[in-house]
Formats: sequence, structure tokens, C-alpha cells
Amino acid sequence: MTPTLDESVKPTPELLYLLIGDPVELAAVLREMQPPDVAEALRELEPAAAAKVMAALPFDLAVQIFDEPELVGNRAAIISKMGDRDAADLVDAMSADQQADLFRELDPAARNRLLSALTRETREALRLLLQYEPETAGGIMTTEFVGVPSDWTAEQTLAHVRQVGGRKETVYAIYVTDPATRSLMHVVSLRELVMADPAAPVGTVGASRRVLSVGPHMDREEVARVISKYNLLAVPVVDEANHLLGIVTVDDVIDAIVQEETEDAQKFGGMAALDVPYPEIGIGAMLKKRAGWLCALFLGEMLTASAMTRFENEISTAVVLALFIPLIISSGGNSGSQATSLIIRAIALQEVTVKDWWRVAMRELPTSAALGAILGTIGVIRILAWQALGWYDYGNHPALLALTVGVALLGVVTFGSIVGSMLPFVLKRLGFDPASASAPFVATLVDVTGIVIYFSVAAIFLRGTLL
Repeated sequence: MTPTLDESVKPTPELLYLLIGDPVELAAVLREMQPPDVAEALRELEPAAAAKVMAALPFDLAVQIFDEPELVGNRAAIISKMGDRDAADLVDAMSADQQADLFRELDPAARNRLLSALTRETREALRLLLQYEPETAGGIMTTEFVGVPSDWTAEQTLAHVRQVGGRKETVYAIYVTDPATRSLMHVVSLRELVMADPAAPVGTVGASRRVLSVGPHMDREEVARVISKYNLLAVPVVDEANHLLGIVTVDDVIDAIVQEETEDAQKFGGMAALDVPYPEIGIGAMLKKRAGWLCALFLGEMLTASAMTRFENEISTAVVLALFIPLIISSGGNSGSQATSLIIRAIALQEVTVKDWWRVAMRELPTSAALGAILGTIGVIRILAWQALGWYDYGNHPALLALTVGVALLGVVTFGSIVGSMLPFVLKRLGFDPASASAPFVATLVDVTGIVIYFSVAAIFLRGTLL
């Protein structure tokens, strides 16, 4: 018996699957859900079941759902369970940038089989988009924009917008090109077009201003900065001859930035960025992403053990020094991680460049010294207070021990902050992603040097007493 829709029932993937045999009940469920919600629900179904649901949906809704970023990573598996003709019709109706993303997910055999069933227009758009890396403007742009020659009138252009607007990703900006060279000349907003004299050439409509555009190989983060800086809904992508290739819309940029932020967050945790959502990555792939970094960090921590071996005599002579090792090295690692996070973000926002390293160093030096002095003072007060209150006996020289810990904290925190702030510049200069200067990597590096600084300070202040 087909289940009926009740107000207390939350539409679930299983319910969608059960209702595919009853179009009326399925339509009732779908009225309560936005396309992103349906896409999210389909992610939880097996590909074969999701393909059956897609086949039961109204075609226009199926296209909207397949365009949703929530299905990225699952679309290829769903397509593989659909017939070639049904799959081709669905892909033909998708937006161009999402078509390209889907084809990047497909294996070569499935890609070739599907490509032969697509329309010539779709194949040409895919050949253009797939030649660019997915992290570039060309990789996230769409070819579905409204472009007209400059000798058209405003009336002709409006008629063209009415005719083709439903198939374009956006109609809020109309791109005016030279009739002879096809180079981008002007951008007219829809509001300017509607308010213009119908007989006026479209190339003269609106304010005369420099056309903002980006190249197809520009990094998508740079594209996001251009859109954010100038408050654009879309930015045109042009080649070296200023020919209009496509546009990057603000929603595409948002999707790209979310992905970039996710990758950076994963790198901050000391691992390679995941290519697919966490619930869908296999154990083998997860091990590959995490094991390399963990092994590198483990080898780094072995240097810490080696440094402690070097000071084995000092530790055996003054065992009380060992009590403060975690305090010293964790404070240095924390300060280094703070500095690294601040500088990586500043580089990403273009607040600083590699050439500004000395300015950052001059800023971090007094800041980190002040932070180290604050922590050192707290450490000194803590040791003296515990000794005075009788909560712990630090021996015959608690003041010297407190001074040792305080000065060591000053040195380790200062060193950790300077290293943490400079490492992103070094990686950037070498051509690596600054996000790779993750907190675990900085902490491991500072652990080794923290041990050396701590026991070097102890050797100076405690020689002849505890040492």
C-alpha cells in the first residue's frame, strides 16, 4: 500500500523512493521541499534508487535538482544507472558549468558514451570549459549569458532577452560585443536597458565605464575577490584578444569559496584536502590523505625525543624541570599556530604579500615578546604561589626555577610566533599552498626548538644550584 502524506511526516529519502509509483503523492511531497532539499535527500539513497526517483520527477524539477551543488560527487553514480537517452536529455538541460563539473566526475568510458548522445551545442560548451582547471575562472564559468552586438537597438536587445532569457543563467547583465571582432565592449544592466530609449544603440545605453573582466586562468579565489570588491552579480571571462568566453556568477563563486574554505580547514588540521564529502570517502582514500602528514609529523616529533635525549643528564639531575616541559612546548606551539592562522588568512585576503614579510616580522616580534612576557609572568606567579601555599615543594631554589620557566616561556613563545608567521611566506615563495603550514606542522617544529630553548635557559640560570 502506498504511504500517504501526513503533516507530521518529514519527507525522507526513503519516502521519496516509496512514492515514485504514485505521482500525486510524490508531487505533494515535493511541494514541501526546495530543490536543494531534494538533492540532499537523494544523496542518502543508493544510486539505482536515486535514478528511479529522478526518472519519476517532472523534467524541469529534475534538471534543477541535478544542478544543485548538494549532488556533486553523486551525479556520476546516478547517471550510470540511467539510460543514455534519459541521461543525455538531463545533461543537455543543465547549466554549462554544472555540465562541466559532472563530466569531471565521470570515468573516461562513461564520459565518451554520454558525450556522443549530447547535442552539438552542449559538446562545444564542454570542450571549452573542460580545457580549464576546475580551480580557475574558466573552470567555474558558464557559457549561458546574454550577449548582443553593439549595433543592436535597446528594443532589439530586450526582445532577444525575452526570447532566450529562460535558458540563460542570468539576464541581469547584457554583454555588448563588437560586431566585427566579437571583443567585449560594454556591459549593460537589465534596469538600464529597460529604461533606455528603445531606438538607442545598446552600445550607448547606460553609464560609460571600464569593463571589469577576468582571464580564464585566474584562480577562483581571485575571481571571488573581484566580485566582492566591485559588488558584482557576475563577471565576464575573456581571452587574450578580449573575446567573451563566459561569465562567473556570484552563486558559482560562493560554491567555490565554500570548497576552498573546506580544503584550507582540512589542511590546517594536518592532512591533504578531501576530494569528496567525508561520509563518502573510502577507508583506503582516507588513509592516503591522512597517513602521509601523520608520518611526517611523527618523524618531526622524533626530533623532539632526540632533543630530550640530549638533555637527559639535566633531567635526571633536576627532575622538577620535566614537570614544565608540556607547558613550555605547548605554549610555543599555540603561539605559532595563532600566528600561522593569522598570516595565512591575511595572504588569502591579499592584506599582505610575500614582499611584506619584514613588516610582519617587525610587527610579530614585539607582539610575541609581549605575549611571552605575559605567559612567563603567569608561570612565575604559579610556581611561587604553589610553593608559598605549600601545595607543592619545588626544592631549595623555587625562585630560580620560576625565573627559568618565565624566561623560557618568553623565548619559546617569541620564537614560535616568529616561525609561525614566517613559514607561510616561505611556502608561498616556494610555490606551495600556505595553508600547508598547518597548526600541527608548526607545533611539531616548535616542540623541538622549545626543548632546546628551555634547557639552554635552565643551564644558564640553574648551573651551580639544581644543575
